[in-house]
Amino acid sequence: MNLNLIDLLQGQLPDQMLDQLSNQIGSADRQQTATAASGIVATLVSALARNASSERGAQSLANALDSDHDGSILENLAGLLGGGQVPAQQSRALNGAGILKHILGDRQGSAIEMISQMSGLNSNQTGSMMQMLAPVVMGLLGKTKREQGLDVSGLVNLLSGTAQSRQAQSNPAMRMVTMLLDRDRDGSAMDDIARIGLNVLGNLFKKK
Repeated sequence: MNLNLIDLLQGQLPDQMLDQLSNQIGSADRQQTATAASGIVATLVSALARNASSERGAQSLANALDSDHDGSILENLAGLLGGGQVPAQQSRALNGAGILKHILGDRQGSAIEMISQMSGLNSNQTGSMMQMLAPVVMGLLGKTKREQGLDVSGLVNLLSGTAQSRQAQSNPAMRMVTMLLDRDRDGSAMDDIARIGLNVLGNLFKKK
């Protein structure tokens, strides 16, 4: 399968959307927002691929996409990222906190810490942005599943193919996320991140 979620997500977050995200989280530095968005997308895609690597996890994700994430939220992405009112019928699809709990579990705090170190945003700003982008990632995944007619196996291939793509593997953010998800739970990921070198962080959403 040639589809790549990172490419699709990049298309959903053009410059104007990044400006809206910056305003919404109170960040004056648009480049910090772009760097954080890169880290958040890498984190969520990697974690989804990891969760879907088991038969039970893959089926659970497919069920969640079919019931709550059909991609309709993408039709009003500007309103979503701009802090607009959430329609009652989309409350589950837009529940960023709930989505993150399922995807990241007890690694969420470490992920926020890591992305904050990468981007220069504070943890509150990073956490807020992560809650806003989680429904976007799930909505796009659900839309792609529906439009491409993917079964559970196809969904797994899409996620694993994206996480293992050359674009993902060449992105330092993705390598940091992999270490975060794989590491033992006996310390901070910050030392490992520092060894990679934050100065070489490649952004998925670069300022044009």
